[in-house]
Amino acid sequence: MFTGIIAAVGHIASVTPLSTTTDNAQAGLRLTIDAGVLPLADVMLGDSIAINGACMTVVSKSDHQFSIDISRESLNLTTGLDQMGPVNLEKALTLADRIGGHLVSGHVDGLGRVIKFEPINESFELIIAAPLSLAKYLAHKGSVVINGVSLTVNSVVDHPDHCAFSINLIPHTIAVTTLKHLRAGSKVNLEIDLIARYCERMLSYQHPG
Repeated sequence: MFTGIIAAVGHIASVTPLSTTTDNAQAGLRLTIDAGVLPLADVMLGDSIAINGACMTVVSKSDHQFSIDISRESLNLTTGLDQMGPVNLEKALTLADRIGGHLVSGHVDGLGRVIKFEPINESFELIIAAPLSLAKYLAHKGSVVINGVSLTVNSVVDHPDHCAFSINLIPHTIAVTTLKHLRAGSKVNLEIDLIARYCERMLSYQHPG
């Protein structure tokens, strides 16, 4: 579990296919990530780290870098994990941590597309087009995760082919995450609120008998 509070911006330093005997386009990848200011002294092999909102397992580490293996299935369902570049990082939550954002599983539910990203006074307005399959989980003042960042939904507008929701980003969030690099048309990883997921299941469940 995670909180959606980004601990550091790292950088994917290398991308290597996991298999050289098959078509590389279908192979998974090993990513080596420079951790930036994220401390790795307490990270063990097998620990989880969220990378742009996707929970990944550490398979090797050094003082300032760690590596993860990502399957082709995960690559097909996420964005920003198949090439070198900056990434948001968060280590898994411990029972002693504060939950500054909200409970986050690190499982990407779908890909969104940036419609608008523009400064408004001292802040920035971010509008995302989400798949219709996620529309029922998005609510005014509810929680959503964008590229690993826990954020509050300001408004929701349903359209025939997508659901548009807006976020207000304060300067601090812009400064300490990779969201500053977003542009209209950028794809983003989305995770809906964990509580909304369970509420939907409970309300829709019908006993098979």
